[in-house]
Parts: sequence; structure tokens; C-alpha cells
Amino acid sequence: MHSTSYGWRVLYLSTLLLCPASSYAQLISLKTVPLATGDQFLIFPSENLAMGGTSIALDDELADPFTNPAMGSRISESYVYSSPTFYGISNNAGSARTLPVGTAFKSGAWFGGVFVAFQDLRSGSNFFGPRPWIDVAPPNALSRLSSTNKYANVSFGRTIEPGLSIGASVFLADLSAMDGVEHLYARASDIGQSGDIETFRIGIAKEFIGDRRFEAVVLHHRFNMTHDVTYVDFVLVDTLNWQWDQLVRQETNLDRSRTWGAHVGYHQPVGANGWRVGGMLTANRKSHPKIPNYEIMNIPRDPGYSTAFDIGFGVAKVTKRTKFGLDFVYEPAWSETWAEAETDIATARGSLIPAGGKTVENSFSFSNAFVNMGVTHDVDPIALQLGLKVRAYDFHLDQWDNVEESFRRQDENWMEWVPSWGLLARFTELELRYTGRVTTGTGRPGVGGGRGWFAEADVATAGSANDILLAPSGPLTLQDASVVTHQISVSIPFR
Repeated sequence: MHSTSYGWRVLYLSTLLLCPASSYAQLISLKTVPLATGDQFLIFPSENLAMGGTSIALDDELADPFTNPAMGSRISESYVYSSPTFYGISNNAGSARTLPVGTAFKSGAWFGGVFVAFQDLRSGSNFFGPRPWIDVAPPNALSRLSSTNKYANVSFGRTIEPGLSIGASVFLADLSAMDGVEHLYARASDIGQSGDIETFRIGIAKEFIGDRRFEAVVLHHRFNMTHDVTYVDFVLVDTLNWQWDQLVRQETNLDRSRTWGAHVGYHQPVGANGWRVGGMLTANRKSHPKIPNYEIMNIPRDPGYSTAFDIGFGVAKVTKRTKFGLDFVYEPAWSETWAEAETDIATARGSLIPAGGKTVENSFSFSNAFVNMGVTHDVDPIALQLGLKVRAYDFHLDQWDNVEESFRRQDENWMEWVPSWGLLARFTELELRYTGRVTTGTGRPGVGGGRGWFAEADVATAGSANDILLAPSGPLTLQDASVVTHQISVSIPFR
């Protein structure tokens, strides 16, 4: 039995949840490794994306209806739009091209919108390339070259009385791949992914006298992915002649999470010089019925729960030619995960853990903080935008290994920097936007050391011990990577 006392340097805890980039989307994503995942879910149009995504004290007519369907009441006129988005990760670590199209309408007291997007997601060429002698699929197999993801969002709502609106929306995603997952199975020869996302929102929006605004949202989010992972182990079958054989083994990992969330926000003017202040509070309760057994960290596939909050404050100033915004968000969170024994297991001191008992228990506490800031300046008929997003991650881990009867603690922290820039051109019949941004401070993880690609016969045939949390086969390594994203947004009003 492997000991966990020297392993678990960093744990990737949660799935990558849908999080529109322009504002806080009521879904809090917890992660415990700086994985460069790209902007897979940056598919919606936004006015403030190039301003660092500031949103607490600023409105975003393009993006707000996606986070709160009741905010569709604030669109000035019906329009059609498209926001093609492209990103690439350095060192040939992955890329994606996305074509979203949609329409937002308003007719009397009714409003709503329909949105669809098609995405071509490409895995990094540095994942499968180094190991051609153990490929289990042709190197030019279509599933290896790219994956197709499809997204749709439908929203509708009604203004009940002047200043009060309600709305509901459904977001659906049909996923053939999630960016970055291939790097969490460090020794896999092939990975097949499939799954879906369902997010349901109900929101209200209220405008009071004096340009004061309040909003509230409740949501339910369901994330389902299946990972069919193929490994090729080299087994020493003849020690005298030093003869090796290849043993192919396959493993199916399920990634499941369920989130209930609530969000409230409020902002109002301060003084007569265009200044505004705002606040927001988001709460998420997550259940993790299945956590993948990522080969890179041998995370158990057994249950877990998480509770997370976003507490934010924002200031903004809006004048005829200039718009400025600054957000600060503090994010405390707690998570409990564990592994369960499939059969009775003896501990290091001779006691017994019955089937269904906890073999490993992990308690995480997070203390994250985010700062977004940006500015827009109009020089008719164009506007220039600059922004910066800074994300500071900090977590503490307490781990109990009930099999080895040991305890360990670990602290990890890092920062991610996302500078952004944009250009807006307004014409009589259309509005054209360009946004660019770069994410730094992230990377692609791997495992080094250990026994390399080779395994003894008894280990190779054992597969994964899902009832025991095994140690990593080597120390965690992280290759620095940056993500460069470009988005072009076009909106044409109905006139």
C-alpha cells in the first residue's frame, strides 16, 4: 500500500464551471491548482469585458441578461448579435474557436432572447506527441485533433409594473471536451470526454427613484462529464532477456456536481458628479456526487460538499465621455471531500475500517480575493478601453489518512493577472467591438519522477484503487503558460 504522507502537493478540486467573463455570474468556481484552462466559456458579448469585467457598480446591457434574465428589461431596443471568440494557450497547449449568434428582443412588457454557440476546441499538441510508440489510436484521429461543443441559452421575462421585472432562463451545453482535462491524466494515452451542463435561473430586478437598482437571482446548476481514459503500461515479462510487453487498461471516471446558488446586488449614485457605489453577495452550496480519479493526483471518486461566498464592493464613475469602474471581491469557501472503502480495510495500527467507511478525509478552507478595474473613454465615433483583473488564490488543506493513521497540513497560494484592452466603434446601423486579454500566472501541471512510464506487473493489472487515495507517482510540476484571447462582437438593432 502506498503512503499518502509524501504526496498531495496540490489538488485540483472542482470542475470548471460556467462563468461569463463580464460579470459575477453567481457560480463560484473553486480550484486548488493554477491550471491554464483557456477561456472556453467566454462566449457571451459584453460591454465591460475589456474593462477587466467590472460589474458591481456598472451596468452591462449586453452581458447582464445572461447572469440575471430579469435584466433583459433594460435593453433599449431589440437587436441581433454575434461575438466570435478565439483563444490560444502558449507552448501549443490548446486553443479554441467559438461562433456565438443570438438575438435579444423587447416588445411591450415582454422581453427575452435566444442564443446558440458552436465551438471547436483543440487539445495541445504537446500532450499526445511525446509518446507515439504507445499510441492506442491513429495520430490523426478526428477525436484527437478537435472536439465540438455546443451551447444554447433561452431567456424570457416580463415587466410587472414600472421598474419591476422578473425573468427566467435556461442554459444548456453539449460538451465533447473540457479544456485542460487531458493534463490531469498525466500518463494517459487517450482520453474520451462527453457530458453536458444545465443551468436554470430565476431573477428579479427593481429600479427605485433616484436611479437606485436592486437585483436578485436563484439558480440550479448541474454538471455531468464522463472521462474514458486509456493507459498503456509496460510490464516486464522476462527478466532474463529483459523483455517488455504493453498492457492496455481502460478506466471510466465520472465528474458530477450540483450547485444551488443565490445572488443579490444593489447600486446607487453618490453625489451629482457621476459616481456610483454598489455591493453584492453570492452564496453557493455544492455537492460533488462523483469526483474524478485524476491520475495526476489520484483524487478519490467519492462524495464531497462545498460552501462558497462572494462578498463584493464596487465604485464607478460615469460621465458623458468616460466610464470608470473598480470592484473588490472577497471569496471565503470551505470544502470537505473523502474516500470510502469498498471492502473492510485494516489500518496501520491494526484497527478496522468497515466497507463504506472513510479512508481519507480532506478539509479545505479558501480565502480568495479578486480586484477588477477598467476605464472607457469616448472619442466619437470610437471608444478606447483598458482594464486589469487580479485574482489571488489562497487555500489551507487538512488531511487525515485513516488507513496510515496520519495527519498532514498544507498551504498553497498564487496570483493570476489578466490585463485587457478594447476598441468600440459605433455606427448608425451597427456597433462593433474588439476585446483582447492575456491571462498569466497559470500553467499546465504534470507529474515528474516516480517510476516513469513503466510499472511492475502487479501494479499494472491492479488498475485504480478507488477505495484508497493513492499518493502521486512523482512530485507535481507546473509549466508556465499564458492564455491570449480575442473577441469580436457585432450587434445590429432592429430599426
